[in-house]
Amino acid sequence: MATLTRGQAARLVRGRPAGAGPGGARQAAKMPFVLLVVALLAGGLISLLLLNSALNQGSFQLSRLKKETTALTDEEQALQRDVDGYSAPEALQRRARELGLVPGGSPVFLRPDGKTAGTPAAAEAPPPPPPSPTPTPPPAPAPAATQNPDGPAPSAPSGTPQPTPTPGR
Repeated sequence: MATLTRGQAARLVRGRPAGAGPGGARQAAKMPFVLLVVALLAGGLISLLLLNSALNQGSFQLSRLKKETTALTDEEQALQRDVDGYSAPEALQRRARELGLVPGGSPVFLRPDGKTAGTPAAAEAPPPPPPSPTPTPPPAPAPAATQNPDGPAPSAPSGTPQPTPTPGR
């Protein structure tokens, strides 16, 4: 039979198991520290996940806004081209003629005393420009009809391409 040492006998009397000495108390003291470290790591991972989600959402919004900016810039440029076309001197002159406006004569100024400088005269319409002659195309010579023993005569190629018929349209 085994003999017990004095310390082992005392532990048996107190009701503690043999391995639950002073080292067991240290393990119990380490448990809150381990739980704190695990909780801090879990909190850090969750905050990184939330931060990553927020950055991705901002990235998607940024790309959507860049596309919208590009579309609006294209629209602005198209509108600016229209404005430039309407404000060109030739376009203004043509539109004024369409509205029945005529160029003014020599200007007349009012002086501070109420008298006029210059002679007022009604503006007269300039003669309309002569119509530009439109050249008439010469008639195309008719292709000579040749007999083809294999079948109908092939059509002569013309200067303009002919559309090919699309089935179902």
